[in-house]
Amino acid sequence: MAIIREAVLEDLPILKTFEQEIIEFERPFASNIKKNPVTYYDLKELILQKDTHVLVAIIDEEIIGSGYAQIQNSKPYFKPEQFAYLGFMFVSPQHRGKGINGEITKKLIEWAKRRGILEIQLDVYAKNESATNAYKKIGFQPDLLKMRLQNEG
Repeated sequence: MAIIREAVLEDLPILKTFEQEIIEFERPFASNIKKNPVTYYDLKELILQKDTHVLVAIIDEEIIGSGYAQIQNSKPYFKPEQFAYLGFMFVSPQHRGKGINGEITKKLIEWAKRRGILEIQLDVYAKNESATNAYKKIGFQPDLLKMRLQNEG
């Protein structure tokens, strides 16, 4: 089973590789992702922020997975006032299907609960059925569906 620990700055090279793998994985779901070079995250800043908890999963001394929870303010018309946003969820292809993402997610949810945050949110592409099914197993339910129209020209 994987060991899950807090990420440190020395993990940045492998985490940047994970970020690029996430982007490439998501390209078929999002035709509007720009051509490389593209980055989603300021990983160094995420590791250093006090309201963000970045985790890595390790098997045989190799980092094989990641994820973060970040405390964010809700829009003024939503309750509760704050929620934990989960992102950067990744497991190396050869280790998928072993429950590692679920373990990372559970630890991030526990971190949020210890800070009094009970609302947990994440984004997943609607057509990414493996991810939506995995999150449903943990208890997440679909909420707002973002729709896009891409005009020709």
